[in-house]
Amino acid sequence: MNRQAQAAVLFLLGGALLHAGTTDLYLRYVKAGLRPLLLAAGAVLIAAALATAWYERRRDRERHPHPEPRVAWLLLLPLLALILIAPPALGSYSALRSGTALQKPYGYGPLPAGDPVPLSVVDYASRAAYGHGRSLHGRAVRVTGFLALDHAGRPYLVRMALNCCAADAQPVKIALTGALPPVLRPDAWLEVTGTYAPGLTHDPVNDGPIPYLLVTATRPVQAPRDPYDETWNT
Repeated sequence: MNRQAQAAVLFLLGGALLHAGTTDLYLRYVKAGLRPLLLAAGAVLIAAALATAWYERRRDRERHPHPEPRVAWLLLLPLLALILIAPPALGSYSALRSGTALQKPYGYGPLPAGDPVPLSVVDYASRAAYGHGRSLHGRAVRVTGFLALDHAGRPYLVRMALNCCAADAQPVKIALTGALPPVLRPDAWLEVTGTYAPGLTHDPVNDGPIPYLLVTATRPVQAPRDPYDETWNT
């Protein structure tokens, strides 16, 4: 591989990053707030590629070019991975092998009027586990997440929460009880309507708190555009 080929690979990698950043593909890798940095990185790679190609063209006029080390072809690996392999969002397999990441919040805002009130998995779990359900009493809630079934077949509604990227995603879990569908399929996305159920179970992985939700109705839904939950660290 010569420098011109390296420049071409850099240009393609930068273009792939720009493509990911201008579509929803980037949400499989990083949180939504990092989109500007991803776009900037793609632009920098393209600029570096163009500068390298221009510099090498000038230098080749002055001396005979020689090949660079073959190891430079390894630059193609991240490019091929980004183009050919779009990883699925983390699901029940990862959720059951990681302890709940639920954290005690600084406080709870008032719930909006109208039932059922839409809540994220993190918001409901926080209010139920650490707020002892005080803000949830007498209210119907609607929560969306994917299903996970433990080794005993107990169902959980889960959302993977992340700080930065998919590599650090951790699950937040709600134990479901009540009017559940007759067939429960792991990784299926559900919109669950229900009410607060007192009591907690504990995650067998890290002994973290998992609150209950008394289900009154369920509806299968498509996976959301952004499958990860970022509300826990905002």
